[in-house]
Amino acid sequence: MTRPPLPAWLIDPALEQGLRDYADILATTGVERGLIGPREAERLWERHILNCAVVTEAVPRGTRVLDIGAGAGLPGLVWALARPDIRVICLEPLLRRATFLIETVDALGLSDRVEVVRGRAEDLAGSGELQAPITTARAVAPLERLAGWSLPLTLSGGELLALKGSSAEAEVAAAVQAIAAAGGDEVSIEEFGSGIVDPPTRVVRIRKA
Repeated sequence: MTRPPLPAWLIDPALEQGLRDYADILATTGVERGLIGPREAERLWERHILNCAVVTEAVPRGTRVLDIGAGAGLPGLVWALARPDIRVICLEPLLRRATFLIETVDALGLSDRVEVVRGRAEDLAGSGELQAPITTARAVAPLERLAGWSLPLTLSGGELLALKGSSAEAEVAAAVQAIAAAGGDEVSIEEFGSGIVDPPTRVVRIRKA
């Protein structure tokens, strides 16, 4: 697996080793269980690990993050490994993925600050049972749907950080009404990791009114 130099902000060897251990789990167990495609194994470090890690620049210190549709743990587990100051809730509806997350959290020694919850965001939205100052999602759904699921789970004054690619502008344009209906009042598209990952990670930031 190709592993470029780590960015300057990630200099603690313990943090680096945690990310490398997670990458190894993805490349083995993750592939075996169908959470990561076999072709992704050789490019996990830059395409997935660093692609998520660079976005922690946007995450406030000491906050709580809700990763919606956490899947294999991208970005939630990466953020927890790169930022020991934050707590992460991984929300995942599928049993096999939730089981993988629970096992991986235990293997990486993250049980004290990462919780895995099995459930669907659309079922929890509006219930008040699960909310966080920061919500995030990567490769889960188009923004028009994602906003309706995520913003109700975002505390007022908090943000949804949706990791998107080249479709970000088109998705924002299509989701204007859904964002407003769900309580979003400020929307921006930002890039993270220029010079570290190519292309930089694009994030749609939506503030919850």
